Amino acid sequence: MNLRMIGLGAAVVCATLLPLVALAGQAAGPVPGDDAKPKADGGLLPGLGLGAPAEQPTAPPTAVTQPSPAELPRRTSLCGPELTSPDGIEAQTCVLTEEPDTWARTYYRNATGQRLDAVLTLMGPAGRTVQVRCAVPAQDEPGACETPRERARGAASAYSAVAEFAGAGEGDSTPLLLRSGSNAAGAGGS
Repeated sequence: MNLRMIGLGAAVVCATLLPLVALAGQAAGPVPGDDAKPKADGGLLPGLGLGAPAEQPTAPPTAVTQPSPAELPRRTSLCGPELTSPDGIEAQTCVLTEEPDTWARTYYRNATGQRLDAVLTLMGPAGRTVQVRCAVPAQDEPGACETPRERARGAASAYSAVAEFAGAGEGDSTPLLLRSGSNAAGAGGS
């Protein structure tokens, strides 16, 4: 039994190491006096039945440099207060800027027990607005809704955002449950 295990172990070691030794020999180049030329089709390593690896051109190594903290995009956020409605919706709305983009995001938690709709509006300079509608699932887990990013047209303080939460799919007769806004222009950011 021991001889069988030793023989099996030796076969596994040889099967593992022999192709690696053959590949290392090829990588080192031809041995002096060896006139063997590689076949154009990749050829086979003699006696092993394995295809020779295709030769890949190698690119010279390039230096990777990490940007300094001054070179990283700086993100600012102007956020309004965290608000809670008596019905169980909590929200906080922010204007975010990361050069060169600006967008709005509202963070929420819906403990009302019903699915809600949120309408988030980003208002910018010259009357420009971006609006998005988000489904707010009926679960007491934190979530977020955000507008698409757009190229900033001024300082972050020139923007404001408002999120309105109401019942889902009930048309215009649905009462507003919560309105959450970002800080007013000129207020400090977080």
